[in-house]
Amino acid sequence: MVDKPEERQQGYRAPAHRLGSAPALLCLTLLAAWLVGTCGRGFYTPDEPREADIAWRMSWQADKAVPVLAGEAFCEKPPLTYWLAALPIALLGAHGWAARLPNVLYAVIAALSVGLLARRAVGPIAGLAAAGAMGTLLLAYQTEIWLATDAPLLAFVSAALLGAYRGFYARDRGERLGGYLLMHLALALGFLSKSAAAWMVPVLTLLALIVWERRWRELLRWELYAGLVVEAALILTWVWFVYTGNEGPAHLRIFFWNNLIGRFTQVDAPAELQYAAAHRNIPGKYLIELPLYLAPWTLLVGAAARRAWMRSRSAPTPRAVRFALACSIPSLLLLSAAATARNVYFAPVLPGIALLLAWWIDEARESPEAFDVRALKATAVLLQLAVLLFGAALAVAGAYAWGSMHDRVIYVLVSAAGLAAAAVLAARAWRLAGSRPLGAHWALFLAYGVLLVAPLSQLYARADAWQDLGAIGTAIRADTAGHPIVLLAPDETTRAMIDLYTRTEVGWVPPPLNTTALQRLGQRLHSAPNSLVVAQDRGNGKGPDPPWLGAARLHVVKRYALPFGRRYLLIAPGA
Repeated sequence: MVDKPEERQQGYRAPAHRLGSAPALLCLTLLAAWLVGTCGRGFYTPDEPREADIAWRMSWQADKAVPVLAGEAFCEKPPLTYWLAALPIALLGAHGWAARLPNVLYAVIAALSVGLLARRAVGPIAGLAAAGAMGTLLLAYQTEIWLATDAPLLAFVSAALLGAYRGFYARDRGERLGGYLLMHLALALGFLSKSAAAWMVPVLTLLALIVWERRWRELLRWELYAGLVVEAALILTWVWFVYTGNEGPAHLRIFFWNNLIGRFTQVDAPAELQYAAAHRNIPGKYLIELPLYLAPWTLLVGAAARRAWMRSRSAPTPRAVRFALACSIPSLLLLSAAATARNVYFAPVLPGIALLLAWWIDEARESPEAFDVRALKATAVLLQLAVLLFGAALAVAGAYAWGSMHDRVIYVLVSAAGLAAAAVLAARAWRLAGSRPLGAHWALFLAYGVLLVAPLSQLYARADAWQDLGAIGTAIRADTAGHPIVLLAPDETTRAMIDLYTRTEVGWVPPPLNTTALQRLGQRLHSAPNSLVVAQDRGNGKGPDPPWLGAARLHVVKRYALPFGRRYLLIAPGA
């Protein structure tokens, strides 16, 4: 089957030279948004302190096969994410911007892969639109800037889908082999980032296309399976190093049994390894939250879905739409059946939605329907509301304590300039919606990009003071010098903070904080009476000491608190 864009078969309407400066402007906007989100802030809870500690440990630990959190094996995810984050940490230090430098690469891979896929399926305009969507869909943006295994997962799933498209719709055998080889390489890297979750979307996409187009012969092509050698070699090499390491079989069981089967159902495992018990799924969760995942382009995706439905009623479904739906619907159904659910689990589905949106933009730019125009205008209104919300958030954040006058002036100037530019661009999009839909879309994209760069950078700067766990960790290190430390019922964030900023050798009493935990704490303090205890303060930071302190013959030495953030108690033995 010859792979020509559907629009090109009908007489393509937009030669590449009409794109002008759009590619450069797109790249600059996306890069600025990614750099602000990855390099303009510290480690934020939840998850990032834990991931940072694992990456920091990976930068100096001898055994690279198994991630380690605060001195204990952490077998929830394979180690590729931590390998890559460890490189800048080793060179530049355990800073937030350093640990997240690879995230910029992941974001580029995701946007470039989906952009090339859309360009191949539809044309140059759609390629740019798809890349822009992958960088700005709210869930995609959150995933790409967050220090977690989901960022490389999204990147490699996007690359695998590009390979799957090129292989499935190849012009010749060489192109088919190259496409499927790319798919398998990306699947291997995705597996090493977040285990078999990387296979879900690409595999279901191919199977759905084969069924939809009745191309059963595709399952017999040797090119489809040739890349399995590369994939198996990469994955099994890592598995071998885990197996031959300390407690290798036990670690492999957690990696592959608890973290795969255990995500869908209860398995025979200790309570802390029962992953199906956390983040419980509810019927329709992803459909209910889908409008938020797709913000601010939710209404445009709705217009795309409507046009695709209307088009399919009078003509064969366009190839780009078939691929987009194959990427989205089967995976959505499988995720809905899982025992656990988090918004980030839906991120690998977004390349299909970005492709559908890009197809609609290319379709509607010269033949807009009234519904398309209304969707563009309504999105412009939503972005104006976003300007107001950002302004309110900036005003609230700016009302709290400041450092120098210079910092306040920069805050006000950058914020005001960004809000004004976004409002002007959103207004321009409203005016262009009826006459130049493509121009309206670019104005909307730039308006949102400005919000992600200027106002958001200032909000990150203020939020850093509220999330600065490093300041608490450093203070605890100074106050506990010469004393052993015992952590009382710490969560993963607390263990990571102490390990990263205070010291690597501490004792700890596992949660929950109950009578058994206090008894274990008493035994530790009896054997090491010079110890100091660190516990999270669940109160408001100003009230009386927790009632269990007196019963355990302990007293508070010092309190640590972040504005709108975590609070901790430093506790010593004695009445």
